[in-house]
Amino acid sequence: MRWWKWLGLAGLAGVAATGAVTVRAERRRRAYTPEEIRGRLHERVAEAAGRREPG
Repeated sequence: MRWWKWLGLAGLAGVAATGAVTVRAERRRRAYTPEEIRGRLHERVAEAAGRREPG
């Protein structure tokens, strides 16, 4: 095979791998309930407010 065919196949494999990673991350993100997300956000805000120096 010519080098450009190998390059095309490598590109196609890269696109497929990126799609698989994206789908997995989206599935993991959607697994949280709205209450869990809200609770985590409240924790992060409280943590950030505790680090903030009085100004």
